[in-house]
Amino acid sequence: MKVGIIGAGFVGAACAKAMLLRGSCDHIVLNDIDTAKAQGLTNDLSHGELLCPATRIEAGPISKLSDAQVVVITAGINERSGKAIDRNDKRGRLLLLPQNTNIYKQIIPQLAEVVPDAVILVVTDPPDALADVARILLKNNGKIVSSGTFLDSLRFRYQIAQRLSCRAASVEANVIGEHGTSQVYVWSGARVGGEKVLNLVESRGMDPVEFRTDVEKAVKYANIEIIEGIGASQHGIGIVTARIVEAILRDENYVAPVGRYQPEFGVTLSLSSTIGAMGVVEVLGPAIDEAEYEALAASAEVLRDAVKGVSHLLGESL
Repeated sequence: MKVGIIGAGFVGAACAKAMLLRGSCDHIVLNDIDTAKAQGLTNDLSHGELLCPATRIEAGPISKLSDAQVVVITAGINERSGKAIDRNDKRGRLLLLPQNTNIYKQIIPQLAEVVPDAVILVVTDPPDALADVARILLKNNGKIVSSGTFLDSLRFRYQIAQRLSCRAASVEANVIGEHGTSQVYVWSGARVGGEKVLNLVESRGMDPVEFRTDVEKAVKYANIEIIEGIGASQHGIGIVTARIVEAILRDENYVAPVGRYQPEFGVTLSLSSTIGAMGVVEVLGPAIDEAEYEALAASAEVLRDAVKGVSHLLGESL
């Protein structure tokens, strides 16, 4: 089970480390435009591999990704270097799209030559729009998955659990749509032990409106708070990426909110999806109320506009 990781920066390193610790695969190939960085990360991780599930780690050019079942792309400018950390800027991560589109234009054609049958997992911000960029460059390859709102959903569950004094793993709640400022919080389906979260909030004498506002704000700006503290949002997405890779390699039919091109909305966005060997096997739902559907449609419009905004870079008419 071979996995390629393109990009040896903060997120690429976190993905590789999480895969190593979890035993997600038995072979990792690290690639970066800075070959010394990729080799240095390989050396560092290899020294700890002795204490982990057996995994071969090597650095090399994209040609070394041959026969990889999954290729994870983390390469690109991040939120701090791209100045996408202004809480008042509704564009959020989408500010990074033009520059990272140009980077993907260099990467994707090479992947088409070397690993035409691999599942491509887009992690670079903004992942949903960049998954569409990859899809356009690959002429509608169906094996493109965006890490999407999986991490946002975990953050959503964590924030709810903190306020209800329970373990986050006991909370069922998802974020769908864009991994960004237009994301949609599915309160209608949020539950703990089968009980609706908002019912629990009311039964405990808390204000549901205030509860929702506080949780959504904490989730929406979690990445900025992390960046302000440690310089980059990296470890959470590293673990999430490892989990998605495992679901693909093991053909698990694991269900999580990840991104795939959605014909209904004409863009890649996240919905609860079954993940298996071909990437997204099936999209489930969305089982949401009317207001949430309207918010999802608005999120899709934001993403469509963003992709149209870089169409001139792709030589495509969208």
